[in-house]
Amino acid sequence: MKSKKEVVSATMKDVAQKANVSTATVSRALMNPDKVSQSTRNKVEQAALEVGYFPQSLGRNMKRNESRTILVIVPDICDPFFSEIIRGIEITAAEQGYLVLIGDCAHQNQQEKTFIDLIITKQIDGMLLLGSRLPFDASIEEQRNLPPMVMANEFAPELELPTVHIDNLTASFNAVNFLHELGHQRIGCIAGPEEMPLCHYRLQGYVQALRRSGITVDPHYIARGNFTFEAGATALEQLLALPQPPTAIFCHSDIMALGALSLAKRRGLKVPDDLSIIGFDNISLSEFCDPPLTTVSQPRFDIGREAMLLLLDQLSGQNVSSGSRLLDCELVVRGSTTKNKP
Repeated sequence: MKSKKEVVSATMKDVAQKANVSTATVSRALMNPDKVSQSTRNKVEQAALEVGYFPQSLGRNMKRNESRTILVIVPDICDPFFSEIIRGIEITAAEQGYLVLIGDCAHQNQQEKTFIDLIITKQIDGMLLLGSRLPFDASIEEQRNLPPMVMANEFAPELELPTVHIDNLTASFNAVNFLHELGHQRIGCIAGPEEMPLCHYRLQGYVQALRRSGITVDPHYIARGNFTFEAGATALEQLLALPQPPTAIFCHSDIMALGALSLAKRRGLKVPDDLSIIGFDNISLSEFCDPPLTTVSQPRFDIGREAMLLLLDQLSGQNVSSGSRLLDCELVVRGSTTKNKP
């Protein structure tokens, strides 16, 4: 593992040797990138990341060697779930005189180079990840050369980052257990993408709640979606086509729950009399749909605030341990769930 001293002492010459180019080429690639080919620029930037070389940038406060700018990486800027987390980040950042840049990972192929450019030229002091992945490929060794990072909302142990999130497994367990206590035996699940850690934990909570209640876990009762309104509708259509369709649905997000609610109405089903639906997140729309949605309320503003405070601790030189910081959540019961009629 590289020490802080070794990382700081990397020079342009180290980058040149690693990229197998001259120091003049390194200088041009980093300071005047339009004067070199894209392949050379890529090679030099990768080498700079690997050796931990960051040149001074004109946009930085030379005296304190900082830009007072934070980059927030959002999995999908169109998803209303992230708005409150970002608000928590921005208000906390502003209190300390930091500016927040938003990077949308949904269009990662176009943005990846931009993110690396910001890091290489030190135009950002730190990063907050609202998803489970870095917005570019970097090994654990290369990550040590990156600016301080904190993960908010997700939990990915392999990245070895300080993390702020809720206990997704227990929250899901409680939501599904609530449906069972209402007398539901056929409980379906509209799950999010398999590759997302939080979806894995939410699905585990669903499975454990059914097993605790003595209900056999039927894989046909689990449909997958990508956290969009359309995916929720499509998933419910799949579940309603079963020989014995569910009487209750647990959704991994409010947006998918709203999609399911809309489809249920189009199919002539009454919610909650014919079908109970639970969402996850407690976005503002969940309170204003018809009927209002029973959902797991995440402290989204606090997740953003606590993550930003953790990052500020790192930026002030404090040693912040990696791993999980859990915040509380609760089940908010509204009109989309009711007792099962035998």
